[in-house]
Amino acid sequence: MSPTTLLSPYSMNNLVLANRAVMAPMTRSRAVDANTPNALMAEYYGQRAGAGLVITEGTSPSANGLGYPRIPGLFNAAQVARWKLTTDAVHAKGGKIFIQFMHTGRVTQAANLPAGAEVIGPTDEICPGEMYTDSKGMQPHSKPRAMTQADIDHAVSEYANAATLAIEAGFDGVELHAANGYLIEQFLNANVNTRPDGYGGSIAARNRFALEVARATVAAIGAERVGIRLSPYGVFNTTGTYPEQEAQYLALVKELSALKLAYLHVLDHSAMGAPSVPAAFKLALRHAFNGPFILAGGFDAASAQTALDEGQADMIAFARAFLANPDLLTRMQKDAVLNAPDMSTFYTPGAKGYTDYAALPG
Repeated sequence: MSPTTLLSPYSMNNLVLANRAVMAPMTRSRAVDANTPNALMAEYYGQRAGAGLVITEGTSPSANGLGYPRIPGLFNAAQVARWKLTTDAVHAKGGKIFIQFMHTGRVTQAANLPAGAEVIGPTDEICPGEMYTDSKGMQPHSKPRAMTQADIDHAVSEYANAATLAIEAGFDGVELHAANGYLIEQFLNANVNTRPDGYGGSIAARNRFALEVARATVAAIGAERVGIRLSPYGVFNTTGTYPEQEAQYLALVKELSALKLAYLHVLDHSAMGAPSVPAAFKLALRHAFNGPFILAGGFDAASAQTALDEGQADMIAFARAFLANPDLLTRMQKDAVLNAPDMSTFYTPGAKGYTDYAALPG
């Protein structure tokens, strides 16, 4: 039997992927027209369609979740129509693409929200720190309103509706962003979620919102089209560890496994300075989830191959390497030097540092 490599094809449920490399979701802030995707974004994703699976940048299922400047949404007809440019570009090159749903929750500056939207979260506690706004520069995060049961039910329905729109827009599936301190993880994390009701105060209660979103999304489009991303041990947006963390995530993943989701995507932030996710815990999560397993976090070609060889994951996600190298797999195959990412253009409008990274000649 030939060895499994990054270039080996992979059948992810009913979806046949050309290889086991995943383009990780990365905020790029190019949706300059009313949080609506555009042709420049389609070009960017089309350039990187060589990934076995492309996962888009975080895209809000709700006007309330557009906390950063120029991030895209998917909750109206115009956004559906313009996302079709991207799905068509990726599919034209034989690629597969999931859209990541990221509701920013309390990680929001009100100046970035469209008219009529509001800042909401599990509690009314302000997220420490600041955020850039196009209109006012750096500003403190805005105070959220604590979500009522009606708000929670509405948010769950927004995820399900956005999933339906994603299929209409041509996506092969959706990824629920339950990491990095955004709305779903705001409910999961005991340092953020101090609710005294049925959505806080215990493992089951903190997991409840994530599971309600997952179940509603599965009901809308089918489990084989729904993945989820988790970042245990992450500290982004003032989350951090807490005593019941591993027990809680294992309980969550077992319930997600029972839903037969398309995949579980686990992010280790240690390459960015956060505590590392213990290897034994990653393995425990892998064993708890009976389905495709993606690992992300600081991988290069050699470490990715080691992870595949050791059975740590079925697929490996790359972020900045794909950002700066539209032909990443070709470069890895040829052991070619990789382009370095230009951090000054990560979140700026326009083509510079976005679609102008050079590919190898020929």
